Amino acid sequence: MDWAALRARLGKQLRSVWTPLIAIPISLLIGAGILLLSGYDPIAAYQAMWQGAFKDRIAVTEVLVKATPLIFIGAGLAVAFRCSIWNIGAEGQFYVGAVMATVVGIYLGSLPGYILMPLVLIVGMIGGAFWGMLAAFLKNRFGASEVVTTIMLNYIAIYVTGYLVTGPMIETKGLFAQTPKISESAWLPRFLPPTRLHIGFILAIIFCIVLYILIFKTSVGFAIRAVGFNPDAARYASINVRSNILLAMAISGGAAGLGGAVEVAGISYRLYQLISPGYGFDGIAVSLLVGNNPLGVIFSGILFGALRSGAEVMQLSAKVPSVLVFAIQGLVILSVVATGAYRAVVREKEE
Repeated sequence: MDWAALRARLGKQLRSVWTPLIAIPISLLIGAGILLLSGYDPIAAYQAMWQGAFKDRIAVTEVLVKATPLIFIGAGLAVAFRCSIWNIGAEGQFYVGAVMATVVGIYLGSLPGYILMPLVLIVGMIGGAFWGMLAAFLKNRFGASEVVTTIMLNYIAIYVTGYLVTGPMIETKGLFAQTPKISESAWLPRFLPPTRLHIGFILAIIFCIVLYILIFKTSVGFAIRAVGFNPDAARYASINVRSNILLAMAISGGAAGLGGAVEVAGISYRLYQLISPGYGFDGIAVSLLVGNNPLGVIFSGILFGALRSGAEVMQLSAKVPSVLVFAIQGLVILSVVATGAYRAVVREKEE
């Protein structure tokens, strides 16, 4: 047995685990310093954050509710990142999925539930996939940077949503910037009453497993990873680089769109002007934290769901201003991205 090779492999695996995980306590420590300098008790603030995430069954299920869209988005982004496509447009793809799901849920509400419910999710996924493929088409056809195009598409999706909920699709009363509720037959079933946890969380886990098998156990996934590793070598091996870029962005956008559809069908039951509190951007850190592994996204998504739930309670209970709460959340995301970049550099040197 080659013990040196075994030690090197184990060391590489351990480093892939502790490198991103160490980012979280470091960022929380820096956040404690900021709280202290601002005149707030960091211990009380973090105690409130912990209780907000894990105090009781309702708190834990709220973590899972907030983790659900992050898991969908993070899993989809993992596919794009594996193809070396920097999809920064998951936020817009999430909005498009939510819009399409709402349209189906309202205007086709007379359909029976066993047809309407899956149709809402499928159409939302198709909407997100289309929005992602737009950026891939611009990259393939004109060489446009996907970073720029996906960011621009985010703004278009958000502003179109704002127009719809304040204009053509506004509820009849017209008191708030929101649509009417979708048909009840499109609502995702909830379990563990009286909590808000719905089957969308189970679907997110299944979705991650499917994407893991696709990326690591099929020829399609191998082609996507080959393009991400070296597009020139992939092209030399007769792999269609453009088609795989299009496919990776379709999967990535479709996952975000499905997350938006699940949010509408499982939680809000209608479309709001700001239906996403930034899920699309948090999803980037969710994916990078676990090295763009769709299975690992389940755990990192739950972690970020806990941070989001805990931060809300920290703001209410410990009276910490929202600006500082957002700063701490930003520190966590920045630290995760930084360690992800560091790990990528180390991996590149090893290979």
